[in-house]
Amino acid sequence: MTQVKRTVRIAALSLAVGLTLAACGADSDDATIVVGSKNFTENILLGQMLIIALDEAGIPVEDRVGEGGLGGTEANRNALESGDINVYPEYNGTGWTVHLGQEDPSFDRQQLYEQVAAQDLAENGIRWVGLSPFNNTYGFTSSPATTAANGGQPFTFDTMAEYLQANPDAVVCMEPEFPVRPDGLILWEDHTGFTIPQSQQEILESGVIFTQTGNDQCDFGEVFTTDGRIDGLGLTLVDDPGVMILYNVSYTFRDDVLEAADPRVVEIAEQIVAGIDNPTMVELNFQVDIDGLDPAVVARGYLESIGLA
Repeated sequence: MTQVKRTVRIAALSLAVGLTLAACGADSDDATIVVGSKNFTENILLGQMLIIALDEAGIPVEDRVGEGGLGGTEANRNALESGDINVYPEYNGTGWTVHLGQEDPSFDRQQLYEQVAAQDLAENGIRWVGLSPFNNTYGFTSSPATTAANGGQPFTFDTMAEYLQANPDAVVCMEPEFPVRPDGLILWEDHTGFTIPQSQQEILESGVIFTQTGNDQCDFGEVFTTDGRIDGLGLTLVDDPGVMILYNVSYTFRDDVLEAADPRVVEIAEQIVAGIDNPTMVELNFQVDIDGLDPAVVARGYLESIGLA
């Protein structure tokens, strides 16, 4: 073989090897799971749990939870559909009413999960993985003073309505979207038959609702029922007779990414949420919102308890 031919052959082999390595590198990048979350404590915790557990398993992962998530529901769903992220934690009630535009959801958590998972996969290529025992649904709390006025006993939805009618100065504090969501205030009003007058509504951000209700500036505050600040600020949940829809959590993945990913990703995601009941989620949220611990520290502690870290 001449020197020229040998040189050309070596160059060709080098190019082939380079292309193969580049392709392997692309596959490796594609296998990285990009994790996002909504910008509130519980969702951040769930995002951190997945990030830490995947990293512990040696599965490439990118943290887009960062300093508090990507934003709200719409921001995360858009990021998932566009491919900016590959997965974020979502609630089946939100999937049914917001993402799929359906009404009259099932009050059986398994049935609702199966309905949401099947339709979202078929229509949007989004796969729902795992199903939590905990149900972080909408609810109300009463302030310490308002609870005392009720003899120290929890209100029900009906007695809350009676109290508001009898006390026109009483105020219900709510987040901006709650009065207009199809799964929000309308469900409470339909059940009780009482429409809360605008004069008795005050619109606040979520964190402010807790502090203002804890300080007796709001008689009732709209909350999510697994929030650790309920116990931490001495608030009392109003008893829901089964009016507000279910919000059990799953990890929502792009199906194309999951198909190409390490099969352990599904197993890990399922194991994370399988053991989180309401008391556990309340405690984890409490550690962040009341004790002031870093969400990643709390997430790791939970993972250690279930053998994933």
